[in-house]
Amino acid sequence: MFGQSSLGSTSTNRMNDFEVVAPPEDSVSALEFSPATVQQNFLIAGSWDSSVRCWEVEQTGKTVPKSMKTMGGPVLDVCWSDDGTKVFIASEKQVKIWDLASDQQMQVAAHEAPVKTCHWIKSSNYTCLMTGSWDKTLKFWDARSPNPMLAINLPERCYCADVDYPMAVVGTAGRGLIIYSLENSPTEFKRQESPLKYQHRTISIFRDKKKAPTGYALGSIEGRVGIQYVNPLNPKDNFTFKCHRSSGSAGFQDIYAVNDIAFHPIHGTLVTVGSDGTFSFWDKDARTKLKSSEIMDQSITKRSFNANGQIFAYAVGPAWSKGHEYFNPTKKPQIFLRSCYEDLKPRTT
Repeated sequence: MFGQSSLGSTSTNRMNDFEVVAPPEDSVSALEFSPATVQQNFLIAGSWDSSVRCWEVEQTGKTVPKSMKTMGGPVLDVCWSDDGTKVFIASEKQVKIWDLASDQQMQVAAHEAPVKTCHWIKSSNYTCLMTGSWDKTLKFWDARSPNPMLAINLPERCYCADVDYPMAVVGTAGRGLIIYSLENSPTEFKRQESPLKYQHRTISIFRDKKKAPTGYALGSIEGRVGIQYVNPLNPKDNFTFKCHRSSGSAGFQDIYAVNDIAFHPIHGTLVTVGSDGTFSFWDKDARTKLKSSEIMDQSITKRSFNANGQIFAYAVGPAWSKGHEYFNPTKKPQIFLRSCYEDLKPRTT
């Protein structure tokens, strides 16, 4: 069983969490555990240092570096194929596929501007890669062809996206949200305006009790999360809540960006991570906070749950939210692992 850290005073982490060895040299911009189809736990991290790294995470909490690839520019997103044999890497204006067994890579997608998001889609009758870009397009690729199967024009640049078949959701500049149905082929289902007044940064789909995707959580740069159902039974089912804020001086509040959100694969509860250097676990149905972390000495930029929901990974590093004058070159990026299954159990009434 993946237990809590016994690193004691040797850990630099205030929560005593396991530290991943040989982290990137710059902020982590993408963090994803391998899918349930893979027996072991592998963790992929993409970074602003243009690297993509892979570790095996052992049940003891020990991490073993497996491989590293260097791209031509910063990595903005990564995703796994459903069988866990390949990783897709969005860097600059293209996406490459990394075959882990052969250690070979090749380009599978291209845009006119940097690619911000990449997601693998597996349906009963097709598999493809969905890429969202600052060139205001959403494209769908068969990895064997140089041309997209489908290209959809977006009203603005793609800032964030998520996929949980048969649903996809894309957040654009200008606070736009577009929901797609992926059955048979990707088609636009609904457009919504963000319930948040400020620019959104992250989006994550959640499921209902029958495990069908039914809505999404949206995080903004103004320390706020919106819970939105695609088809709410009651308009009051949609709500927003404040988070990642601290009481500043003279009665003012310091408000930080929500950098990433994820739903627990078993419990359906969620985590938010922010530029205030904390993560928080929430139960959206009970509308309550389950746990808050200690404050790290840098922002938390990314997060990931492993497939069975036992391990929570989070990346600590500069997010530049306070500007370059607060950058401390002596503080290096770090990735931590935490046993999380019990902490994320829903609140019992």
